[in-house]
Amino acid sequence: MAGHAWRSMLSQVVMGSARRTRLSPASCSRGIQTVTLIPGDGIGPEISTAVMKIFEAAKAPISWEERNVTAIKGPGGRWMIPPDAKESMDRSKIGLKGPLKTPIAAGHPSMNLLLRKTFDLYANVRPCISIEGYKTAYTDVDLVTIRENTEGEYSGIEHVIVEGVVQSIKLITEDASRRIAEYAFEYARNNQRASVTAVHKANIMRMSDGLFLRKCREVAEGYKDIKFTEMYLDTVCLNMVQDPTQFDVLVMPNLYGDILSDLCAGLIGGLGVTPSGNIGANGVAIFESVHGTAPDIAGLDLANPTALLLSAVMMLRHMGHHDYGNKIQTACFDTIRDKKVLTGDLGGSSKCSEFTAEICRRIQDLD
Repeated sequence: MAGHAWRSMLSQVVMGSARRTRLSPASCSRGIQTVTLIPGDGIGPEISTAVMKIFEAAKAPISWEERNVTAIKGPGGRWMIPPDAKESMDRSKIGLKGPLKTPIAAGHPSMNLLLRKTFDLYANVRPCISIEGYKTAYTDVDLVTIRENTEGEYSGIEHVIVEGVVQSIKLITEDASRRIAEYAFEYARNNQRASVTAVHKANIMRMSDGLFLRKCREVAEGYKDIKFTEMYLDTVCLNMVQDPTQFDVLVMPNLYGDILSDLCAGLIGGLGVTPSGNIGANGVAIFESVHGTAPDIAGLDLANPTALLLSAVMMLRHMGHHDYGNKIQTACFDTIRDKKVLTGDLGGSSKCSEFTAEICRRIQDLD
């Protein structure tokens, strides 16, 4: 059963994009494509280094342009990412990002949110697929969550009405709802997926979720080859933990996607083994690990790079480098299945560097 899901993951056409990206001429040089690397905070630099070593072992045609991302105030007091990071992304169109810390009540927005808004990263795509040899409560999970990434409750529109009363506005627009629905159906069609489920609470939020659901229904009319269903968020959560195999592609507004995608990650072993990609307008995409920065183990060579590595595999497929992506993923999954060289969170006692070296060895054996 788990083997079926594992093979399904290997055979996916594009694990993170329903449309091919055309790279700008500046991002390519003699077949080498530039990727903006944002190592992040905490364990981010360590797992980023691990990914770079594995890419080098695979001879992947990627050059890295490293940039740090912190919130700075620009003209008019607006928060922005550093200009050199934006310029790099504007050139390369493709980014790989480690975990970024989000200080509570720090006075500036989440850096993850700022990146999404800066590059209009409207679709978060997170495949959740069982990994052979990694024991969890479920053995044959094979689904994809697609989350609208730019509005909803995460629009950042909040204000004080009177002292002690704060209002947060949930923004849902027709254009964004249609765009994410179209992406979900295109993804399903391009990746040989059979169904799309729209997740909502239109029974309670009749206008906002009602608009989202209406756009999903309209888009579904143009994809008669894809089965379309709609389901309340709470019902999806209940059914998901009872039998996740009934779901295929799920599309939903921002907050629901944030919650449900983490729930789905738990079904396959957690955020440490779950890849993620953010697809934007104008050919921009950023792939990322979505786990935390783990400051308690930062610098101790104990981190697990699997989530960032599988996100980088998504990135390679998005860029059209399917052979390199398959080779790296096979080496990673074979290492996990063999159970001899695993980091602590995967059930072993090896260091990050040892786990990385084992994947590199297996890649070389595949050549």
